[in-house]
Amino acid sequence: MGSGGGQWIVEKRSSFRSEPLEVNVSETGCLSIVVLGASGDLAKKKTFPALFNLYRQGFLQSNEVHIFGYARTKISDDDLRNRIRRKGSAKSEEVSEFLQLIKYVSGSYDTEGGFRMLDKEISLHEEFRNSTEGSSRRLFYLALPPSVYPVVCRMIKLCCMNKSHLGGWTRIVVEKPFGKDLDSAEKLSNQIGELFEEPQLYRIDHYLGKELVQNLLVLRFANRFFLPLWNRDNIDNVQIVFREDFGTEGRGGYFDEYGIIRDIIQNHLLQVLCLVAMEKPVSLKPEHIRDEKVKVLQSVMPIKDEEVVLGQYNGYRDDPTVPDHSNTPTFATVVLRIHNERWEGVPFILKAGKALNSRKAEIRIQFKDVPGDIFRCKNQGRNEFVIRLQPSEAMYMKLTVKQPGLEMSTVQSELDLSYGQRYQQVTIPEAYERLILDTIRGDQQHFVRRDELRAAWEIFTPLLHRIDDGEFKPLPYQPGSRGPAEADELLERAGYVQTHGYIWIPPTL
Repeated sequence: MGSGGGQWIVEKRSSFRSEPLEVNVSETGCLSIVVLGASGDLAKKKTFPALFNLYRQGFLQSNEVHIFGYARTKISDDDLRNRIRRKGSAKSEEVSEFLQLIKYVSGSYDTEGGFRMLDKEISLHEEFRNSTEGSSRRLFYLALPPSVYPVVCRMIKLCCMNKSHLGGWTRIVVEKPFGKDLDSAEKLSNQIGELFEEPQLYRIDHYLGKELVQNLLVLRFANRFFLPLWNRDNIDNVQIVFREDFGTEGRGGYFDEYGIIRDIIQNHLLQVLCLVAMEKPVSLKPEHIRDEKVKVLQSVMPIKDEEVVLGQYNGYRDDPTVPDHSNTPTFATVVLRIHNERWEGVPFILKAGKALNSRKAEIRIQFKDVPGDIFRCKNQGRNEFVIRLQPSEAMYMKLTVKQPGLEMSTVQSELDLSYGQRYQQVTIPEAYERLILDTIRGDQQHFVRRDELRAAWEIFTPLLHRIDDGEFKPLPYQPGSRGPAEADELLERAGYVQTHGYIWIPPTL
């Protein structure tokens, strides 16, 4: 690395691109990444694999980075390495090299002893790398339940801080859920905010790291033909959908504390809504983008009872960890309405559910009918722009064309950009890889700001309290179905016109 204020040139070893990649790093000093909750499921499945891929691609260099696992479980360094080893995912020497960067420290989350030991190990690494005192960088990733965030943050503040006035930094990554309602989220924010400044906090929502979500700003503001269409004059309704074809599968007790609205809609889908609906920011600076997202949330009208359908799949309560009389929804369709000049009258339909008939996440923007339809093809369906987030990442425009042949008959087809076909030599990064790299770079664009979090909870808290109090009951639905029939009726009332006889099929190579 060069002197402070320079750029670090890294040769990436992945298939993303062949030329050197510039990584903006303005600080000097070695990098220590601490994964708290290192023995847990999230760390094993998401955090450590993301760190390995960043290492494999050249973003984390073995001569400057060290990774520390911290948890209560009393295991050795090698025990942790064996837990997170990924068989067959890469060359064995790469895996072995990466695993040697990992050291484990065992300790409690609410006492100083373990954190003092952790600080000692980090400091030894910094001394070994000949870092000037205080100039190194420390990243703490809390792969932990939110209930322990305040006490863990206090221990980090007390025992493990870097000396920022000497050029280094300390940053904290916290996972969702950020509270259960407005009051609990504000309490959590206050407790952590007393310890760390907002620029040090990274509230991670992995949906903001997905490739197609990242593409939304480019699609909207770099393409001339979308600019005049993206408003209430042309768009009839917007659907943002998350569907899973399996139930809680052993996570019933955890899920029952939160439900589908807290788990998916209030964070993931609402973040996507912000990017679909926001005005063009002044620039691509993180604060300018987040300012526009907050404006959207502050323009959302209170949710109406008649524009909500809740469901719970039959068999959900059979899980022994779920209460027999649980009122927790496993399905929800909610219509949000944005009170501003661009979107007045356009319903934004957020829909999420478990144990449905398919697995997918997508944004579906449906345009209004063509006026003066001389081809009488209205019954075939409307124009739609669909952005498929997962699986089979793609974006396609549904449009009406002439069916080949001697007759003047019309049919629905599509203009299709399927990533698996168009970008065959490109590996699409996992969301966590991108977001952890952003954290190291100090780019908060794809992280949730405190006022944004508050505005999101203000929208859903009244509805959530009514569900928690048993005033709003979920309707039963069969696993493997589309959810309650009342949800389709709500979509129809909101103006969505379902296309019949057309099915998008991902292209094959």
